[in-house]
Amino acid sequence: MNPQPDFASLGLAPALLRAVSETGYRTPTPIQQQAIPLVLTGRDLLAAAQTGTGKTAGFTLPILQRLSASPCPQLAPGRPRCLILTPTRELASQVHESVQAYGKHLSLASLVMFGGVNINPQYQALRRRLDILVATPGRLLDHADQKTVDLSGIEILVLDEADRMLDMGFIRDIRKILARVPKKRQTLLFSATFSDEIRELANGLLHDPGCVEVARRNTASELVAQSVYMIAQKQKRELLVHLIRHHDWRQALVFTRTKHGANKLSEYLGKHGIGAAAIHGNKSQSARTRALAEFKSGAIPILVATDIAARGLDIDQLPQVVNFELPNVPEDYVHRIGRTGRRGLSGQAVSLVDGEESKLLADIERLLKRRIERAEPENFSPSPPSPDTAEPRRSEPRSPRGAPSQPRSSHGRAPRDKSNRPAGSAPAHPPRRDAAPRPAPHRGDSSAPRANARPRAALFSGKPAGDKG
Repeated sequence: MNPQPDFASLGLAPALLRAVSETGYRTPTPIQQQAIPLVLTGRDLLAAAQTGTGKTAGFTLPILQRLSASPCPQLAPGRPRCLILTPTRELASQVHESVQAYGKHLSLASLVMFGGVNINPQYQALRRRLDILVATPGRLLDHADQKTVDLSGIEILVLDEADRMLDMGFIRDIRKILARVPKKRQTLLFSATFSDEIRELANGLLHDPGCVEVARRNTASELVAQSVYMIAQKQKRELLVHLIRHHDWRQALVFTRTKHGANKLSEYLGKHGIGAAAIHGNKSQSARTRALAEFKSGAIPILVATDIAARGLDIDQLPQVVNFELPNVPEDYVHRIGRTGRRGLSGQAVSLVDGEESKLLADIERLLKRRIERAEPENFSPSPPSPDTAEPRRSEPRSPRGAPSQPRSSHGRAPRDKSNRPAGSAPAHPPRRDAAPRPAPHRGDSSAPRANARPRAALFSGKPAGDKG
């Protein structure tokens, strides 16, 4: 029987081993065992690893070692040697925290930049020496266009969660960034899956890459106990309150499909005495950071999130994930429940499913190749509908504009999010889904898809320098 490998066997320097030990980790995960030695050789890498596999340490540790082994004391300000691209602000922050934690005993400087925050502190930081830059594509291009960052010295380029960057329409931004970095570099591409689109992207970016795949495509951890409650949509909020109280949930991440739905659910929980906060692309970065900090510390037990906003969230020992609504894409279900059951710990994933979501549930079970256990809530008696809480019957015709059932504002137009319609009634203008939000006026918020994204058919031409994009 082969002995369990440790981090020292991977060829890491003493300063890095000390930092890893101080974080409490003793044994490398499969992705770390395979990726770290390969990255240390300077070779390109294509890695498939889902959330919670330890992939961040799989590239930050060897990058820190490579940069510290060949220091550049005369490095020009704002000219990083390593660039790590992430699709969202939250993931950028998480990756930068890992860089700081593992590089605490090294003389390397790092910076994280993303939109939604004041850009002036980033200007100031870029006037100093910089070894590692973690960034979202939009804000990075803002700086590159203003010549406050110089990408001509990049030795190592990392695309983290590349599949999500494609989903969010960042391919044109990526190509513009590639046109600014040296062609001679080490490139690492990490993705949750090896889809055809990812392989096409990799073919244009990587040169003779090592290939690492540590988990089968679209698999859920066996440590996550999954269950489904079949419940009418109008009774979901009441059932969620019951489950939180009945099972004394102290920390649960709840997923909704839309930003509007996340806000409404968070408000409902608060009105019923349950501390909750919502995070999504329309929230300011300070509000999102504050909500996540309160959730991690236990100040609030419930965090309501959309799929894009939650991408990259790393919450240790998260016991509960709740699908208040099933995702439209089955693979997103796997990503959602992958927030729990990490690092060998057990977790629970609960889904509240309305009859109209049955097809989505069937698609998920087909992907998982298993039937998810159906559960019945204990001691749950939903309240009868009342005029204030009942939703309109789906078969009833839609009320005409200006009808008494749809109160109007004094200006004759129902205001967004602040209408005085009866509680529980259908909004006059249904909220947009996160999958197709309104185009942002600038690049600052990299957690939202790009309005002018190139169609999927032309992911990568292989000649980024000629792209006028």
